[in-house]
Parts: sequence; structure tokens; C-alpha cells
Amino acid sequence: MSEKKYLKESIKLGDKELTVETGRVAKQADGSVVIRYGDTMLLVAAVGAPTPREGIDFFPLTVEYRESNFAAGRIPGNYFRREGRPNEKEILTSRLIDRPCRPLFAEGYRNETQVIASVISADPDNNPDVIAITGASCALYLSDIPFMNPIAGVRIGLIDGRYVVNPTYDEVRESRLNLIVAGTEEAIVMVEAGATEVSEEIMVEALMLAHKEINRLCRWQKELYKALEVQKREVVAPSFDEEMLRITRGSRHQHTGKTGELRGR
Repeated sequence: MSEKKYLKESIKLGDKELTVETGRVAKQADGSVVIRYGDTMLLVAAVGAPTPREGIDFFPLTVEYRESNFAAGRIPGNYFRREGRPNEKEILTSRLIDRPCRPLFAEGYRNETQVIASVISADPDNNPDVIAITGASCALYLSDIPFMNPIAGVRIGLIDGRYVVNPTYDEVRESRLNLIVAGTEEAIVMVEAGATEVSEEIMVEALMLAHKEINRLCRWQKELYKALEVQKREVVAPSFDEEMLRITRGSRHQHTGKTGELRGR
């Protein structure tokens, strides 16, 4: 296993610094970062199997997001003093990470891949969910796993007619809009929102602001990628049996030609 380079960089996001540190923790993972926003910190690790899983026609990606009690300085109060099964927020946040990441792996990549985001410190102000989206992208993009295009996630609030990037818990409660956006440098790939009947114009402005911040974060990740001199794995795209494809297409056209006609219309 080659020695991983150490790198720690920060960028302004909203009114706080977003810091990414790699090459120090979880070195046996293919990619890992500690990402920090305020006093909220997550360890995000990504591992991809070296060979494809045989006999499957889908991408076996697993994403798990966990908020342990110790991150807030608490001990579970049950008899066993252990963490329980993932709660609703942890499951939904795992989906928030999975949805924008899944389509951006190299075509034909079928290796089993796991992304684990663990909250290691939770402050009373900053929600770790959108930070986990950016952290997952950093862990994947700054590794040799063929995740080819970085993404980022931001939350936008609307308080007294003013847009707020990554509002605190208290600000979200006061906000007329709670918009989570994930995207690449070029486009938005996922939107999830709740609002108290805001206008279409407000929603469009919030989306544009979100993508402006996402664009900055993606370009920043590409700078980190160059600094670490990462080499991606080669992926062999699946080949098709041309003869079988020709037969299938011919059978389909023949079938639709006989049954797909609507007479008298």
C-alpha cells in the first residue's frame, strides 16, 4: 500500500470555514477525510473492492451515515449502553449522499463500494447532513476509486428576505425555506426542500445561489485532487454481444410492427 499524502485545506462557506483533512486518519481505506464545519466534524471513509463482483448487472454501492451519541458528549441510556439501529434521520441522510453520488462513477464500474460517514463531533449549531455530502465526495474523489466528477451539498435558508448559506438549527426554525441542493460544477443533480409557500422566483434564486456555492466547492476539490496527484483505477467498460443485440433489436421491431399499430386512428 502506497503512502498517502497529508493535506489540510479550508474554504469559506457561508459565515464559517469548511476544512478538509486527508492522509491522517483511516489510512487503510482507499479514501478518507475528516471534514469540519464550525465544531461539527465527520470522518468519511470510502473503500472499493479491487475486482468487480461477478454475475450482477447493477452497481453495488453502500452508503451509511451514523450519528453516534458520543459525538454530542452523551452515553446511550439503554441497558446495554450501546448505539441502536439507524434512526430515520440517519437513513434519510444516507439517501441524500447516495442519490447524487451513484450516477457519477465511471461507466461499467461494478466493484462493491462502501462509503461510511461517521459524525465524530456535533456542535449545537451546525447540521452534519449536508457536510456529509461534500465529505463523501472528497473521500471518493481524492482516492483511486473511479468517481470521476466531484459534487458538493449546501443548505439554503430564507430569513427576513435574506438568503442564508448553511443556516444553523435555530435559523432553520425561523426560515421560510429549507432547501438542500447537491450538484457538480456544471449542474444541479439533487434537490430536496421544505417551504412555507415561497414563490417560484424565490426558489429559482435560492437554487442559483446554491449552485454558485456548489461550483466553488467542486472547483476547490479539483485543486485538492491536483495537489495530491491522485491516479484513478482503470475501468473496463462492459462489452455487448453484437449478434445478440442485433437479434434482440430485430425481434423487437418485428413484434412492434405486428402489434403496435392502432387501426382506425
